[in-house]
Amino acid sequence: MTLLRRKDFRFIHRLRVRWAEVDMQKIVFNAHYLMYFDTAIADYWRALALPYESAMVQLGGDLYVRKATVEYLGSARVDDQLDVSIRCQHIGKSSILFSGAIFRGDEHLISCELVYVFADPRTQKSKPVPEALRAILAGYEAREPMVKIEVGPWNALRDGASQVRAEVFEHEQGIPSEMASDEFDPGAVHALARNRLGQPVATARLLQHAPGVGRVGRMAVNRVLRGSHLGRDVLRALLEVASMRGDQEVCLYAQRRAEEFYLLQGFRPRGEPFEEAGISHIEMAMPLVKPISS
Repeated sequence: MTLLRRKDFRFIHRLRVRWAEVDMQKIVFNAHYLMYFDTAIADYWRALALPYESAMVQLGGDLYVRKATVEYLGSARVDDQLDVSIRCQHIGKSSILFSGAIFRGDEHLISCELVYVFADPRTQKSKPVPEALRAILAGYEAREPMVKIEVGPWNALRDGASQVRAEVFEHEQGIPSEMASDEFDPGAVHALARNRLGQPVATARLLQHAPGVGRVGRMAVNRVLRGSHLGRDVLRALLEVASMRGDQEVCLYAQRRAEEFYLLQGFRPRGEPFEEAGISHIEMAMPLVKPISS
Protein backbone atom coordinates (compact mmCIF):
# COMPACT_ATOMS: atom_id res chain seq x y z
CA MET A 1 0.00 0.00 0.00
CA THR A 2 1.20 3.54 -0.74
CA LEU A 3 0.71 6.81 1.09
CA LEU A 4 -2.56 8.42 0.14
CA ARG A 5 -3.78 12.01 0.23
CA ARG A 6 -7.09 13.39 1.43
CA LYS A 7 -7.80 14.83 -2.01
CA ASP A 8 -7.71 11.29 -3.45
CA PHE A 9 -11.13 10.71 -1.86
CA ARG A 10 -14.56 12.18 -2.46
CA PHE A 11 -15.99 10.59 0.68
CA ILE A 12 -14.66 11.45 4.16
CA HIS A 13 -16.28 10.47 7.46
CA ARG A 14 -15.08 12.33 10.57
CA LEU A 15 -14.99 10.80 14.04
CA ARG A 16 -13.33 11.42 17.39
CA VAL A 17 -11.41 8.70 19.22
CA ARG A 18 -13.23 7.66 22.39
CA TRP A 19 -11.66 6.63 25.70
CA ALA A 20 -12.96 3.06 25.38
CA GLU A 21 -11.05 2.60 22.09
CA VAL A 22 -7.59 3.18 23.58
CA ASP A 23 -5.49 0.28 24.90
CA MET A 24 -2.85 0.03 27.65
CA GLN A 25 -0.29 1.61 25.31
CA LYS A 26 -2.50 4.73 25.23
CA ILE A 27 -3.11 4.38 21.51
CA VAL A 28 -6.14 3.11 19.58
CA PHE A 29 -6.39 -0.67 19.86
CA ASN A 30 -5.62 -2.08 16.39
CA ALA A 31 -8.94 -3.89 15.89
CA HIS A 32 -10.91 -0.65 16.29
CA TYR A 33 -9.58 0.67 13.00
CA LEU A 34 -11.65 -1.92 11.14
CA MET A 35 -14.68 -0.68 13.06
CA TYR A 36 -13.83 2.86 11.95
CA PHE A 37 -13.74 1.75 8.32
CA ASP A 38 -16.99 -0.20 8.72
CA THR A 39 -18.66 2.88 10.23
CA ALA A 40 -17.44 4.93 7.28
CA ILE A 41 -18.77 2.36 4.79
CA ALA A 42 -22.25 2.74 6.31
CA ASP A 43 -21.99 6.50 5.79
CA TYR A 44 -20.68 5.94 2.27
CA TRP A 45 -23.98 4.26 1.37
CA ARG A 46 -25.77 7.28 2.82
CA ALA A 47 -23.70 9.49 0.52
CA LEU A 48 -24.94 7.35 -2.38
CA ALA A 49 -28.52 8.15 -1.22
CA LEU A 50 -29.14 4.42 -0.87
CA PRO A 51 -31.11 3.16 2.14
CA TYR A 52 -29.01 0.02 2.39
CA GLU A 53 -31.64 -2.58 3.25
CA SER A 54 -34.29 -1.55 0.71
CA ALA A 55 -31.63 -0.90 -1.94
CA MET A 56 -30.23 -4.42 -1.61
CA VAL A 57 -33.71 -5.91 -1.80
CA GLN A 58 -34.31 -4.02 -5.04
CA LEU A 59 -30.90 -5.07 -6.38
CA GLY A 60 -31.65 -8.72 -5.58
CA GLY A 61 -28.68 -9.49 -3.37
CA ASP A 62 -26.44 -8.35 -0.53
CA LEU A 63 -22.78 -7.60 0.10
CA TYR A 64 -20.52 -9.83 2.19
CA VAL A 65 -16.97 -9.09 3.30
CA ARG A 66 -14.53 -11.47 1.63
CA LYS A 67 -11.27 -9.89 2.72
CA ALA A 68 -10.12 -7.03 4.95
CA THR A 69 -6.51 -5.84 5.01
CA VAL A 70 -5.20 -3.11 7.30
CA GLU A 71 -1.77 -1.48 7.22
CA TYR A 72 -0.66 0.53 10.25
CA LEU A 73 1.52 3.55 9.52
CA GLY A 74 0.92 5.55 12.69
CA SER A 75 -1.17 5.58 15.87
CA ALA A 76 -4.18 7.63 16.93
CA ARG A 77 -4.79 8.66 20.53
CA VAL A 78 -7.82 9.52 22.62
CA ASP A 79 -9.68 12.67 21.48
CA ASP A 80 -7.91 12.76 18.11
CA GLN A 81 -10.24 13.85 15.30
CA LEU A 82 -9.84 11.38 12.46
CA ASP A 83 -11.01 11.55 8.86
CA VAL A 84 -11.90 8.08 7.57
CA SER A 85 -11.82 8.14 3.78
CA ILE A 86 -13.33 5.52 1.48
CA ARG A 87 -13.45 5.07 -2.27
CA CYS A 88 -14.60 2.38 -4.65
CA GLN A 89 -11.37 1.24 -6.25
CA HIS A 90 -12.49 -1.54 -8.58
CA ILE A 91 -15.58 -3.56 -9.51
CA GLY A 92 -15.07 -7.09 -10.74
CA LYS A 93 -17.64 -9.60 -11.92
CA SER A 94 -19.07 -10.27 -8.46
CA SER A 95 -16.69 -8.38 -6.16
CA ILE A 96 -16.16 -4.76 -5.19
CA LEU A 97 -12.84 -3.45 -3.87
CA PHE A 98 -12.90 -0.44 -1.56
CA SER A 99 -9.72 1.29 -0.50
CA GLY A 100 -9.59 3.47 2.58
CA ALA A 101 -7.31 5.69 4.57
CA ILE A 102 -7.47 7.32 7.98
CA PHE A 103 -5.99 10.78 8.35
CA ARG A 104 -5.23 12.95 11.36
CA GLY A 105 -5.11 16.31 9.69
CA ASP A 106 -3.00 15.61 6.61
CA GLU A 107 -1.07 12.79 8.30
CA HIS A 108 -1.89 9.39 6.81
CA LEU A 109 -2.12 6.93 9.71
CA ILE A 110 -3.87 3.81 8.43
CA SER A 111 -4.61 2.17 5.08
CA CYS A 112 -7.24 -0.45 4.38
CA GLU A 113 -8.59 -2.59 1.56
CA LEU A 114 -12.02 -4.17 1.83
CA VAL A 115 -13.25 -6.74 -0.67
CA TYR A 116 -17.01 -7.33 -0.76
CA VAL A 117 -18.79 -10.02 -2.76
CA PHE A 118 -22.30 -9.49 -4.09
CA ALA A 119 -24.28 -12.63 -3.33
CA ASP A 120 -27.71 -14.20 -2.97
CA PRO A 121 -28.67 -13.64 0.71
CA ARG A 122 -30.41 -17.05 0.89
CA THR A 123 -27.49 -19.13 -0.32
CA GLN A 124 -24.63 -16.62 0.10
CA LYS A 125 -23.41 -17.73 -3.33
CA SER A 126 -21.86 -14.99 -5.43
CA LYS A 127 -23.69 -13.42 -8.35
CA PRO A 128 -22.76 -10.63 -10.78
CA VAL A 129 -22.73 -7.09 -9.43
CA PRO A 130 -25.88 -5.44 -10.90
CA GLU A 131 -25.29 -2.88 -13.60
CA ALA A 132 -27.36 -0.35 -11.66
CA LEU A 133 -25.01 -0.63 -8.68
CA ARG A 134 -21.95 -0.40 -10.92
CA ALA A 135 -23.29 2.80 -12.43
CA ILE A 136 -24.07 4.34 -9.03
CA LEU A 137 -20.61 3.58 -7.61
CA ALA A 138 -18.85 4.82 -10.75
CA GLY A 139 -21.03 7.93 -10.82
CA TYR A 140 -20.31 8.78 -7.23
CA GLU A 141 -16.56 8.45 -7.68
CA ALA A 142 -16.86 10.63 -10.79
CA ARG A 143 -18.51 13.25 -8.52
CA GLU A 144 -21.89 13.01 -10.19
CA PRO A 145 -25.09 13.89 -8.24
CA MET A 146 -26.72 10.94 -6.50
CA VAL A 147 -30.28 12.26 -6.44
CA LYS A 148 -32.63 13.98 -8.82
CA ILE A 149 -35.13 16.45 -7.43
CA GLU A 150 -38.39 16.79 -9.32
CA VAL A 151 -40.66 19.80 -8.75
CA GLY A 152 -44.24 19.58 -9.92
CA PRO A 153 -47.94 19.08 -9.18
CA TRP A 154 -49.44 16.49 -6.87
CA ASN A 155 -50.84 14.31 -9.66
CA ALA A 156 -47.31 13.86 -11.05
CA LEU A 157 -45.47 13.22 -7.76
CA ARG A 158 -48.18 11.76 -5.54
CA ASP A 159 -47.03 8.13 -5.53
CA GLY A 160 -43.44 8.87 -4.54
CA ALA A 161 -44.33 11.62 -2.07
CA SER A 162 -46.98 9.44 -0.43
CA GLN A 163 -44.49 6.61 0.00
CA VAL A 164 -41.97 8.84 1.81
CA ARG A 165 -44.70 10.41 3.94
CA ALA A 166 -46.02 6.99 4.95
CA GLU A 167 -42.54 5.79 5.95
CA VAL A 168 -41.84 8.89 8.06
CA PHE A 169 -45.17 10.14 9.39
CA GLU A 170 -47.13 6.92 9.80
CA HIS A 171 -44.58 4.16 10.42
CA GLU A 172 -41.91 6.17 12.24
CA GLN A 173 -43.81 8.93 14.04
CA GLY A 174 -47.16 7.18 14.51
CA ILE A 175 -49.20 9.96 12.88
CA PRO A 176 -52.61 8.70 11.65
CA SER A 177 -52.59 7.87 7.94
CA GLU A 178 -55.49 10.24 7.23
CA MET A 179 -53.27 13.17 8.30
CA ALA A 180 -50.45 12.33 5.89
CA SER A 181 -52.31 13.95 2.97
CA ASP A 182 -55.04 16.59 2.86
CA GLU A 183 -57.18 18.74 0.59
CA PHE A 184 -54.33 21.22 0.06
CA ASP A 185 -52.07 18.76 -1.77
CA PRO A 186 -53.68 19.19 -5.23
CA GLY A 187 -53.07 22.95 -5.18
CA ALA A 188 -49.51 22.80 -3.84
CA VAL A 189 -46.14 22.66 -5.57
CA HIS A 190 -44.33 19.48 -4.54
CA ALA A 191 -40.66 18.50 -4.50
CA LEU A 192 -39.57 14.88 -4.60
CA ALA A 193 -36.02 13.51 -4.41
CA ARG A 194 -35.26 10.14 -5.99
CA ASN A 195 -32.00 8.24 -5.80
CA ARG A 196 -30.39 6.58 -8.80
CA LEU A 197 -32.41 3.41 -8.25
CA GLY A 198 -35.54 5.52 -8.65
CA GLN A 199 -36.48 5.16 -4.99
CA PRO A 200 -38.25 8.19 -3.47
CA VAL A 201 -36.21 9.38 -0.49
CA ALA A 202 -37.38 12.90 0.44
CA THR A 203 -40.32 15.19 -0.19
CA ALA A 204 -41.95 18.50 0.80
CA ARG A 205 -44.63 20.83 -0.52
CA LEU A 206 -45.15 24.58 -0.97
CA LEU A 207 -48.53 26.27 -0.46
CA GLN A 208 -49.59 29.83 -1.17
CA HIS A 209 -50.39 30.74 2.43
CA ALA A 210 -51.27 34.40 1.69
CA PRO A 211 -50.40 36.94 -0.99
CA GLY A 212 -46.60 37.07 -1.09
CA VAL A 213 -46.25 34.37 1.56
CA GLY A 214 -45.43 30.73 0.89
CA ARG A 215 -45.75 27.92 3.40
CA VAL A 216 -43.58 24.81 3.31
CA GLY A 217 -44.99 21.66 4.81
CA ARG A 218 -45.08 17.87 4.77
CA MET A 219 -41.27 17.78 4.84
CA ALA A 220 -40.15 14.16 5.11
CA VAL A 221 -36.75 12.50 4.61
CA ASN A 222 -36.01 8.78 4.69
CA ARG A 223 -34.81 8.02 8.24
CA VAL A 224 -31.63 6.25 7.12
CA LEU A 225 -30.55 9.13 4.88
CA ARG A 226 -30.95 12.05 7.28
CA GLY A 227 -27.84 14.14 7.63
CA SER A 228 -26.93 13.77 3.96
CA HIS A 229 -28.40 17.14 2.87
CA LEU A 230 -31.53 15.71 1.22
CA GLY A 231 -33.83 17.85 3.36
CA ARG A 232 -31.76 20.93 2.60
CA ASP A 233 -31.84 20.29 -1.15
CA VAL A 234 -35.59 19.63 -1.27
CA LEU A 235 -36.25 22.76 0.80
CA ARG A 236 -34.03 24.88 -1.46
CA ALA A 237 -35.88 23.65 -4.54
CA LEU A 238 -39.16 24.92 -3.06
CA LEU A 239 -37.61 28.20 -1.87
CA GLU A 240 -36.48 28.81 -5.44
CA VAL A 241 -40.06 28.27 -6.66
CA ALA A 242 -41.38 30.67 -4.01
CA SER A 243 -38.81 33.29 -4.94
CA MET A 244 -39.49 32.98 -8.66
CA ARG A 245 -43.23 33.44 -8.19
CA GLY A 246 -42.66 36.59 -6.15
CA ASP A 247 -43.15 35.45 -2.57
CA GLN A 248 -41.56 37.79 -0.06
CA GLU A 249 -41.57 35.33 2.83
CA VAL A 250 -41.76 31.60 3.44
CA CYS A 251 -43.01 30.18 6.72
CA LEU A 252 -43.50 26.68 8.09
CA TYR A 253 -44.51 24.73 11.17
CA ALA A 254 -41.35 22.96 12.32
CA GLN A 255 -41.28 19.97 14.61
CA ARG A 256 -39.17 21.08 17.56
CA ARG A 257 -36.74 18.21 16.97
CA ALA A 258 -36.04 19.73 13.52
CA GLU A 259 -35.79 23.35 14.69
CA GLU A 260 -31.99 23.44 14.49
CA PHE A 261 -32.10 22.20 10.88
CA TYR A 262 -34.36 25.09 9.86
CA LEU A 263 -32.26 27.59 11.79
CA LEU A 264 -29.29 26.53 9.69
CA GLN A 265 -31.33 27.16 6.53
CA GLY A 266 -32.12 30.74 7.57
CA PHE A 267 -35.52 30.35 9.26
CA ARG A 268 -36.24 32.04 12.58
CA PRO A 269 -38.89 31.09 15.16
CA ARG A 270 -41.85 33.28 15.96
CA GLY A 271 -44.69 32.84 18.37
CA GLU A 272 -45.06 30.15 20.99
CA PRO A 273 -44.64 26.38 20.59
CA PHE A 274 -47.80 24.35 19.99
CA GLU A 275 -48.79 20.73 19.56
CA GLU A 276 -50.06 19.12 16.37
CA ALA A 277 -50.78 15.38 16.11
CA GLY A 278 -49.22 15.03 19.57
CA ILE A 279 -45.87 16.49 18.41
CA SER A 280 -44.44 19.82 19.59
CA HIS A 281 -44.10 22.40 16.77
CA ILE A 282 -43.09 26.02 16.39
CA GLU A 283 -43.75 28.44 13.55
CA MET A 284 -40.65 29.64 11.71
CA ALA A 285 -40.21 32.10 8.84
CA MET A 286 -37.59 33.62 6.60
CA PRO A 287 -37.67 36.55 4.14
CA LEU A 288 -36.87 35.86 0.51
CA VAL A 289 -34.52 37.79 -1.71
CA LYS A 290 -36.02 38.52 -5.12
CA PRO A 291 -34.21 36.69 -7.94
CA ILE A 292 -32.07 38.77 -10.25
CA SER A 293 -33.79 38.99 -13.62
CA SER A 294 -31.68 38.06 -16.61
